[in-house]
Amino acid sequence: MLSDRLDHASLDYVESRDPGQGRLAPRARYRSDAMTLDLDGDWRFRLADSLRALTPGFEAPDHDDSGWEHLPVPSSWQMRDIAGTPRFGTPAYTNLVYPFPVDPPRVPDANPTGEYRREFTLPEDWPDAGRGVLRFEGVDSAFAVYLNGVPLGDGKGSRLPTEFDATDALRPGRNVLAVRVHQWSAGSYLEDQDMWWLSGIFRSVALMHRPEDGVGDLFVHAEYDHLTGQGTLRVEADATGRVTVPELGLDLAVGERAEAPVEPWTAETPRLYDAELTTAGERVRLRIGFRTVTVSGGLLRVNGTPLLLRGVNRHEWDPDTGRTLTVGTMRQDIELMKRHNINAVRTSHYPPDGRFLDLCDELGLWVIDECDLETHGFYLNGWRNNPSADPAWRDALLDRMRRMVERDKNHASVIMWSLGNESGTGDNLRAMADWSHERDPGRPVHYEGDWDSGYVDVYSRMYADHAETDRIGRGTEDPTTDPELDEHRRALPFILCEYGHAMGNGPGGLSEYQRLFEQHPRLQGGFIWEWIDHGVRRRTADGREFFAYGGDFGEVVHDGNFVADGLVFPDRVPSPGLTEYKKVVEPVAIRVDAAARTVSVRNGLDFADTGHLRFHWQVEDEGVPGGQGELTVPAVAAGDSVVVGWPRELSEAADAGPAGAERWLTVTARLAKDEPWAPAGHEVAWTQAQLATGTPVAMAAPGAAGAAELCVDGGRITLGDGVFDAGTGRLVQLGTVPVEGPRLDVWRAPTDNDLRGRHGSEAEKWRAAGLDRLEHKVLSVEPGEGTLTVTTRVAAAGSDAALSAVYRWSAAPSDGASGAGALRLTLEVRPLGAWDVTLPRLGLRAAVPAALSAVSWFGAGPHEAYPDTRAAARVGRFASDVDGLQTPYLFPQENGSRADVRWVGLAPAGGGEGLRLSGPAPFSFAARPWSSERLDAAAHPTELVRDGLVHLTVDAAQQGIGSASCGPGVLPEYRLLPAPTVFTVDWAAWGRAAGTE
Repeated sequence: MLSDRLDHASLDYVESRDPGQGRLAPRARYRSDAMTLDLDGDWRFRLADSLRALTPGFEAPDHDDSGWEHLPVPSSWQMRDIAGTPRFGTPAYTNLVYPFPVDPPRVPDANPTGEYRREFTLPEDWPDAGRGVLRFEGVDSAFAVYLNGVPLGDGKGSRLPTEFDATDALRPGRNVLAVRVHQWSAGSYLEDQDMWWLSGIFRSVALMHRPEDGVGDLFVHAEYDHLTGQGTLRVEADATGRVTVPELGLDLAVGERAEAPVEPWTAETPRLYDAELTTAGERVRLRIGFRTVTVSGGLLRVNGTPLLLRGVNRHEWDPDTGRTLTVGTMRQDIELMKRHNINAVRTSHYPPDGRFLDLCDELGLWVIDECDLETHGFYLNGWRNNPSADPAWRDALLDRMRRMVERDKNHASVIMWSLGNESGTGDNLRAMADWSHERDPGRPVHYEGDWDSGYVDVYSRMYADHAETDRIGRGTEDPTTDPELDEHRRALPFILCEYGHAMGNGPGGLSEYQRLFEQHPRLQGGFIWEWIDHGVRRRTADGREFFAYGGDFGEVVHDGNFVADGLVFPDRVPSPGLTEYKKVVEPVAIRVDAAARTVSVRNGLDFADTGHLRFHWQVEDEGVPGGQGELTVPAVAAGDSVVVGWPRELSEAADAGPAGAERWLTVTARLAKDEPWAPAGHEVAWTQAQLATGTPVAMAAPGAAGAAELCVDGGRITLGDGVFDAGTGRLVQLGTVPVEGPRLDVWRAPTDNDLRGRHGSEAEKWRAAGLDRLEHKVLSVEPGEGTLTVTTRVAAAGSDAALSAVYRWSAAPSDGASGAGALRLTLEVRPLGAWDVTLPRLGLRAAVPAALSAVSWFGAGPHEAYPDTRAAARVGRFASDVDGLQTPYLFPQENGSRADVRWVGLAPAGGGEGLRLSGPAPFSFAARPWSSERLDAAAHPTELVRDGLVHLTVDAAQQGIGSASCGPGVLPEYRLLPAPTVFTVDWAAWGRAAGTE
């Protein structure tokens, strides 16, 4: 039972809609010379399982906490491990569903509550005058604060700072700070973001001296006139003082307006001017970027120029510490983004750590700063009692908007305010927009959830498919029911605030979106969902690392691996999806006209010219370098193009090289010098052009390979270097290499995008059709004169839909690399009966010993590529071991296919005989240390078991990837329909050292 010292009234704030009591007014964040005492570090900590198990008198300075645990601040208590076991509860993941009964504003009695205590010594030189302010940068979800036993107040709004006046409670020498933090509160109804539910003091805490005659709040108005080149500066503050900008020669009073010629701030040219605001009691350092944001002529403009946003949605995440990030990790994120041609971030779905925005100012990113608001779970109840439409919640929603805007209003990188995410509709959202427009008319307001867009400045959508996006770009989208609102919305710029759902293998279809963005001016780009997989780093009992997702901690309600939908893995290793996105959005388009012997360069940047880039060319013959050099390209202004002729050295290299070789020219644009986010030589953009087609194997001179001798000996058939089972007609050996012979295969371990879908799961349709359990019936094995023909019927139990598969083996034409005993396999596939599903893939599967672990190929690479995710794959010669061909998606699925392959060789790592596959037409291949069935069955990569084989798939075609896990499915041109197909692959023993030709 609660003691007399801890009555119900003292805890009313937990279930109150009120955003907090005793808090100071929100203000801008800035760097001051006033004294600050950092209170981060180890705190004493006790976790109570409910409000009825709290510690009476925990706030008293003399309370004995010697038996309590230690917990670092900042951190989330669910992320603290002891010997790999969560110590204070466990993370829980839901995308939409509230993990407690929806009964606003009430929350469960089972409400884990963290009790924190921290002793600190007030410095002897702490000023007597002025005020002492306790600042909490982020506490999840509600908290109450006591200093030396004195209650200072309480607060909600987890991802926003809260300040309390501590002056009267401060003591010379020893002080005791006590904080009670509740996992659930009324505020939790406003924080149903798609992320792990975590609790605690997860951002920094500090005691700050606020001097008499200090700055208080300040608002920097730094505008730029693109017509005159003049910057206008005016700084508002709560105290009189002066503002100096030495580089501009400015010295003006607070509130005074001044003009000067300046270099504007943009994400491409993030020019900042150091300034100081000095009052009688304080000196504040400012970094000022001059820029003007408008929506005019139906377009979002900065400094008069329309933007094209190449963005990502970014949650704050670290696999070990959750939403507690270091500055180093934040910088790593931004550097990775910039290196992959990303120019914009939406801070989904809450304001980030303020230091992240400092870095965005410094390094250059456009930012949509989003309020800490999402009520998505009310959708399941038909939006009944949704806080967005309930006047009782208005103060709480306005409070969150105010605190974000006031904290972040001086960041040049922030070009738009977002009201929140997936919170339905309602007048409270309009009130937030109206307040923001009045407080900061220099920034547009964004919100996606109200498609009428009556109180915002951009038309925003998520996951509109390509066809609808095209209609919006053309201005032919479906009208709203209100003609006035319809007219308003059609005059707004359009942004896809989420698209290209990056869950698992994918996303597909990015190139097609980008073409639409570049075709229609109204389409001003979008933000991929999302930046990072939110996996929690764990280890198996035997020490192998994996990343946990929803359900791995025993949650009753969870959304599985839907939390793993990022362009980088939890450890910030880029996924193939990020590599694809980099290519799709590259800001410089390079084109080669081999006939005219010219290179054209189009600068797709919005502001900067290409003077920061150097261009390089390289010619390769079947992947072997044949010449390289610099390409002189003059600086191209933003939006302009130039055409340059080939230098003499390039023309000579294009005409040289071995006869009959496939020749490619690659032209790259690289950084000319070190940038703060990447070193000189970093590749920004590239293109390729084929200069010579070479001589395909199918066009080899007649008679280049004689007829292979076929011999039948009991249960074996020998043809060339191949040995076949006489009963099944399957290849069992090639040269000295055992082979589990190639046979027709149409199954792939479903991707996340195959499994999920707004219009039904493609994988469920495949399983219902039995594509994962096909049986192969041998109808005939027919030896001929130097040929072997095997006819089969392939079908699933219970179905009369089948595939006729006829395997025709013969001698392969020599391509100069395959031996005389090489074999050509032509597979003829014909659908039988009624088929009403697509195929995952169409090709062959085989297996060879695991010793053949060294793989080399000539074709597209070096990363995996599928029909709608192949923009980043370039033609060349590549090598890897089998392990290196795997993509470690958190949820195992189809991965690792290399596209447009001319030949691929597998051999022992130390050299020795292997096999080589080639063909008259390019194909795709994958090589894995486990079968598709095991890949399909595993829930984590650590569950994949090697079986002593390399499982090889060789495909004539693959179904595309799409992004149906939350977005549109596979575009029609990338869907694989059952149809008659002829597929030819040459199989040869390969006796050379691994990775050589």
